[in-house]
Amino acid sequence: MLNKLNPVQREAVTYLDGPLLVLAGAGSGKTRVITHKIAYLIDQCGYAARNIAAITFTNKAANEMRERAGTLLQGTSTKGLVVSTFHSLGMNILRAEAGLLGYKPQFSIFDSSDTWKIIGELTNSGDKQEIRDIQTQISNWKSAFVSPEQAAEISEGDEQKVQARIYSRYQETLRAYQAVDFDDLIHLPVVLFKEHSEALLRWQQRLRYLLIDEYQDTNDCQYQMIKLLAGSRAAFTVVGDDDQAIYAWRGASIENLHNLRKDYPSLRVVKLEQNYRSSQRILKVANHLINHNTKVFEKNLWSDHGIGDPIRIYAARDDEHEAESVVMKLMSHKFEHRTRFADYAILYRSNHLSRAFEEQLRAQRVPYTVSGGTSFFDRAEIKDITAYLRLIANPDDDPAFIRAITTPKRGIGNTTLEKLGSYAGSRQISLFEAAFEAQVQLELQPRQHEELMLFCNFINRIQDRADKDPCGELLDELLRAINYETWLYDSHEPRQAESKWENVEDFIGWLKRKAEADEKSLIDMVQTIALINMLEGKDQEPDAVSLSTLHAAKGLEFPHVFIIAAEEDILPFRDSDEKQIEEERRLMYVGITRAERSLQISYCNRRKRGKDWMACEPSRFLEEMPEDELVYAGGHADAVPTVTKGEGMDKLARLKAMLNKPATE
Repeated sequence: MLNKLNPVQREAVTYLDGPLLVLAGAGSGKTRVITHKIAYLIDQCGYAARNIAAITFTNKAANEMRERAGTLLQGTSTKGLVVSTFHSLGMNILRAEAGLLGYKPQFSIFDSSDTWKIIGELTNSGDKQEIRDIQTQISNWKSAFVSPEQAAEISEGDEQKVQARIYSRYQETLRAYQAVDFDDLIHLPVVLFKEHSEALLRWQQRLRYLLIDEYQDTNDCQYQMIKLLAGSRAAFTVVGDDDQAIYAWRGASIENLHNLRKDYPSLRVVKLEQNYRSSQRILKVANHLINHNTKVFEKNLWSDHGIGDPIRIYAARDDEHEAESVVMKLMSHKFEHRTRFADYAILYRSNHLSRAFEEQLRAQRVPYTVSGGTSFFDRAEIKDITAYLRLIANPDDDPAFIRAITTPKRGIGNTTLEKLGSYAGSRQISLFEAAFEAQVQLELQPRQHEELMLFCNFINRIQDRADKDPCGELLDELLRAINYETWLYDSHEPRQAESKWENVEDFIGWLKRKAEADEKSLIDMVQTIALINMLEGKDQEPDAVSLSTLHAAKGLEFPHVFIIAAEEDILPFRDSDEKQIEEERRLMYVGITRAERSLQISYCNRRKRGKDWMACEPSRFLEEMPEDELVYAGGHADAVPTVTKGEGMDKLARLKAMLNKPATE
């Protein structure tokens, strides 16, 4: 098994004498190291699968790791092996220990739209930016272990004082709903472990070896969770790359790499510097650029993939011309080299930059996908069905109650809900519990009360069976009972209704398959849904050009990459201070190292802002790249002559004709 690894990878896999940091450069095979180490621990070192946890950041990465480890361990039992995201591990810990923190095991997990709603109600504000700022501040406080009481003490200025007050009321609201938010899934296990040593000991004995991926993306909370789980035994391997630390804005701390050395003096560091992805030229440009940053650890990527094409720097007249020329270049390259659309990616700093490219790709009938688009679980119809499931799992989940009872509409309007809400508030109980109290019957019209009881009794009936009956059977019954398909066709255009109903069928089908495969009840599935942001089974990659932000492209790779809008104020982002400039440079480095064979970086000489044209300045990062590896094109001072648009169209026409010509014997 170890023969397929290079010597440094082998060292990282077999080292077990203490804590280990694997510095894994872009494309250096870090997933291979983690999966082989899982297999090595089970196959060669006598570890039981259930005593190992590999922790990463996305469901996609966890699924890939699980599959690859399973392939390596064919014929060996991997039952109980934990390969999960931080949030998923946190959820499992909380579910098992809920009673110690005053929660019931089937607590609800609120996503950002649920928390948005709560904060909106608490602030009584329709100001989206204000709500977003409060959401971010609360998230940062939780990640830094600042309680609502401490937040009130340290707050400076009126704005922060208001945010601290909202934070306190927000936490009370979550408690009342028996709910946690995404930050709590990491925050609360740490609180649990610090306050209940018996729970910590249970989990330390259960998870005897830890492997952590993308370590540079951990925040203070995640660092503490790992440190507590590792305990004095410190049997762990963390894999990370300080050159790819691009998430400071969401609380990730590159300091965690420094802290490892401080907290674990015996830490061993192994560097993976051989890149298996990119050509030598691409790596030379990437190394040259990133060396302008202050370094935590020195490393230099190299590859034996050949020299590769020169890096093309393209200066466009304006944003429209940039989109047009990139799409033309992409199409002509595809025709010439007989590649797939999926071999190409167009990467950018901010979402709004994709619009001109989407228009051009649509005009040329080129299929494309946009990453960071609406997640399957964010669609209204999926959220509608999920609201019912959440309510069945936890009747105290008020946001789910409100959504379910009003979709489809069943004669219960805002007036009824307001009366129910104020009564529940005065009694400090959930809306569902309040519905059964005698006083509520006196306050509501007979018809409304009857509808309310019909709904609540139906939820109770399903809930009584949710742990026992097959998940698929209950789901079919639920859809029939609420008459959701008819409601969709009554309230939407036929085509829209059809598409929404297809999504619901997809969702229900997926739930049934997963529940059967994992032997899970409906209740188990509800908490699983809350943590999944991409529908499994929809992972079939279409043959399409990828449009993606640089952040979303991390971890991906493409034969041919176009990085666009490499301009001051865009990349690097405007008003970046010295520390942020380093992060922006790492972002450019991440973009460059996505490319396997060819890379073009473009910028505009002017760009439309509103109705005005603004002159643009090329990104300072272009000057930080090795001159001898770059070829300039377009309206740049050092540009080589390029073909005119007319010549380009002729060439394209010839290539199309060549492609359409019937093959001869």
